[in-house]
Amino acid sequence: MGISILNRFNIGGTAPMPTELHPVVRERSNQLVQQAADKGIMMVITDDFRSAEVQDRLYEQGRTAAGNIVTHARGGESFHNFGLAIDFAIKTPSADVIWDMQYDGNQNGKADWGEVVEMAKALGFEWGGDWAQFKDYPHLQMNFGLTLGDLQNGKRPADLSLTADTH
Repeated sequence: MGISILNRFNIGGTAPMPTELHPVVRERSNQLVQQAADKGIMMVITDDFRSAEVQDRLYEQGRTAAGNIVTHARGGESFHNFGLAIDFAIKTPSADVIWDMQYDGNQNGKADWGEVVEMAKALGFEWGGDWAQFKDYPHLQMNFGLTLGDLQNGKRPADLSLTADTH
């Protein structure tokens, strides 16, 4: 059995590991899905909170388990593990879930993917497609001013950020 995530990052009892999506991230995710629907875009959240154990299993994919590499983050090294990230995709009218960044299902001359990213950024999300190194195009996260290192060292978003404004 591996080292637990709590031991690996010396996270103390003052800030337990989250067990679900942060309330603001959940609320903004719901707003994003609704805003996309209002523009004729069917987007789906394909992943949100992940435990460190689930993250480790994803990390093994394409390495010691079958499949393609989908992440470079081990358990405790992803904003998903702290309830601060979601992944999304687009759903076609035939209910297919796709990751086609050029698809224009609402036929307005703009790729639906880019429209979703634009709405997400307006809601305060950071997009993994903007990253300099490993571009993670389906990934959206909110860091509340905290780095991954801060989170690993037991810091959590301030209580004042627990309520999302609805503007």
